[in-house]
Amino acid sequence: MPEVDANAFAIASAALGLIAFAVALRQLFRARVFAATRSAFIGFLLVSCAAGLIVASATLGTYLRLTDEAPVAELAFEALGPQHFRATLTRVPAGDVQIFELSGDEWQVDARVLKWRGWANLLGLDARYQLERVGGRFRDIDQERSEPRTVYSLSAPPAIDLWLLSRAYPNWLPFVDATYGSATYLPMADGARFRVTLSQTGLVARPTNAAAIVAVGIWN
Repeated sequence: MPEVDANAFAIASAALGLIAFAVALRQLFRARVFAATRSAFIGFLLVSCAAGLIVASATLGTYLRLTDEAPVAELAFEALGPQHFRATLTRVPAGDVQIFELSGDEWQVDARVLKWRGWANLLGLDARYQLERVGGRFRDIDQERSEPRTVYSLSAPPAIDLWLLSRAYPNWLPFVDATYGSATYLPMADGARFRVTLSQTGLVARPTNAAAIVAVGIWN
């Protein structure tokens, strides 16, 4: 089922809300106070629903759709020194490229995932995801504690974040089924290339060339 257009629903709800307010005013002029109050209340609910849909739509614009398992990023590594690598991250399918310097033995990518329940599923809303950060990590715990961290954001924080709101106020957003973070990590190696995919259950990373396969084999 194709995903619904939240903006269309918002516009329809707002229009119906304004009509309800106009009816309420007409009823008030005719001294039908109870009927006017009822119409005004309906109008308020419809306009509030429209506002909520607009906020949700604006927030979801910062997230990407997730259907089946799909590639979300590719990473390539170049050694700059001991436990020091240049990482090139290419977003899939957009093709945007970002370059980072990571310290450590392994790389890690994190993502946020939003899933739906109830009427949202019936309307055909797909799960949504947002790549959150990329970073280097040391295999040795003592090094991880003592060495400087190299972690970079992969997304700008939205003005209103539905992911955070659903975690802080779950009763206010009953159509959100689950919000969870997912992460995957594999070893860094000179010339190694990896592909990161995301499914309904989370991130998966796989080597895509010989250097990466060798690195994973030694790492395991």
